[in-house]
Amino acid sequence: MIQEIEKPMVQEYDKYTADDHKVWSMLFAQQMHQLPLMATKAFIDGIKKVKFLPTEVPRFSIVNKELNNITGWSVYVVPGYVSNKPFFEHLSRKEFPVTTWLRELSKFDYIQEPDMFHDVFGHVPLLSEQFFCDYLEGISNIALEYIDNPSAVELVSRIYWFTVEFGLIKEENQLKIYGAGILSSPGESLYSLSNKAVHEAFDVQNILDTPYIKERFQDKYFVIDSYQQLFESLPLIKERIKYYVDNNIYVEPNS
Repeated sequence: MIQEIEKPMVQEYDKYTADDHKVWSMLFAQQMHQLPLMATKAFIDGIKKVKFLPTEVPRFSIVNKELNNITGWSVYVVPGYVSNKPFFEHLSRKEFPVTTWLRELSKFDYIQEPDMFHDVFGHVPLLSEQFFCDYLEGISNIALEYIDNPSAVELVSRIYWFTVEFGLIKEENQLKIYGAGILSSPGESLYSLSNKAVHEAFDVQNILDTPYIKERFQDKYFVIDSYQQLFESLPLIKERIKYYVDNNIYVEPNS
């Protein structure tokens, strides 16, 4: 069930158990075993910049201090899934919504909804990259402009999904991962860069025409050349969504 945010929440760090820290450590070690050769340089550098430690759950107070000094962003604690309006409102204020709960040790390999490892490990390091942050802020402002139009929100969601969550980037003529949904998934990290995956150049209209997939790996992945390219695509994204709205072109929202 979607939960609305009623009042600010905090990370109650002292309530994390030894098992919580163990889960973080195991997940961190598992991903960092393979990601240094697979992830975008901005992500690997970002892990150091936000001062993640491999042996314990990150302290948001430390993360926010570092992020504020680098890009002016911060993380904002939410109970879990939030609806579109508050989610994009937080992004527009340079606040990235994250949850504080971590999967149980007994459910290490599978969870039904994103936990703190996805939200924090997957997303936060890249919040140290300025062009990427400016893109996030811009895409959220477009979403808020059309927040009462389900079709337009679906189009923004496709853009967000195939970039922020499941995007790839070409660095030094090699494919690298920057999407948090891939970075926090051992299986999809390997699959997305393999010859089995379909890789296409970043193209706004192509993404708008492509429904996203929640239940399995994506049918294709879009590759950007740089984070500046992503940021500079915002005017075209806005233009294309306005065209859909002005011409009453309806796109069925993803269930």
